Amino acid sequence: MAVNTEKESAGSAGETWTTRRLIRWIDGHLGGKGIDAPRVCAEMLVGHVLGAERMQLYMEADRPASPAELERLRALVARAARHEPVQYLVGEAWFWSKRFAVGPATLIPRPATEHVVEECVAAARAAVAGGANPVRILEIGTGTGCISTCIAAALRGQRRGTEPGEGAAPPPVEVRIVATDIVAAALDLARTNAAAHRVAEFIDFRAGSVYAPLTAAERGSFHILVSNPPYVRDDEWDEMEPNVREHEPRSALAGGKVGMDVIAPLVASAHEWLVPGGRLVVEIGHRQRDDALAAAQANAALVGAEVRRDFEDFWRVLVATRR
Repeated sequence: MAVNTEKESAGSAGETWTTRRLIRWIDGHLGGKGIDAPRVCAEMLVGHVLGAERMQLYMEADRPASPAELERLRALVARAARHEPVQYLVGEAWFWSKRFAVGPATLIPRPATEHVVEECVAAARAAVAGGANPVRILEIGTGTGCISTCIAAALRGQRRGTEPGEGAAPPPVEVRIVATDIVAAALDLARTNAAAHRVAEFIDFRAGSVYAPLTAAERGSFHILVSNPPYVRDDEWDEMEPNVREHEPRSALAGGKVGMDVIAPLVASAHEWLVPGGRLVVEIGHRQRDDALAAAQANAALVGAEVRRDFEDFWRVLVATRR
């Protein structure tokens, strides 16, 4: 591949850079640079350059790469080795088993946030059982739009991911979502993702900070208020992985001294926008459990506040209900 390595290069006599060999070499190279999940990164990079899905990479493992493909791949591997997120390099990430377009204006969706989607879908179905029609949802800080898009997809009868599953899908729910963000480029990306997953008509994307994009007539009208706000504490910033700290947007990550700069005002005013019995669902950092819980308990209009763990057993999701 004409890379700088003492072990092998594209100039090795009589050898061809097949898909199998490329993945193996990139896996080892990125692993040696301290890149997390180097095998996955290798598959993403090779698949992107070859225009192949993951399964195809292994079905056509002996396919030789062309000189032009090797040239593109070399440049991307060099950037990945400098801790540039592979998701930005290939322009996509997977969330809730769906493909989302991503870019440097937004956070890369993470599996832990899928818990937020599941909480909201369950809350929405409970609201329908209670007579809500349509279910109205407010998302603050939508980023790629992955949360709103997946909630809408689930409620409209789409299964998790893109493949059909076992049994009949639940009946579609009438849903209307308002999703806000302060970054125009993020909203453009969110609209693209919603359209790609066929739910754009159910989501109204708006520009502005926290509750600023809303109208007075919308007070007390939402059945669910959801957010994955900036929550990284100042003392955690230097602990972040280089690919996050140096490349993902700080405005979407940094939450101030104790990570509560956005969470605190969001929770303090949440009841103003929720219907009685409406559900608040907020992703938080593991170390913020006590602060987030205290913020919810300090709001007399909220009851039943608790923080739930994610699949890695971290405190992750704050939930509460409006009286």
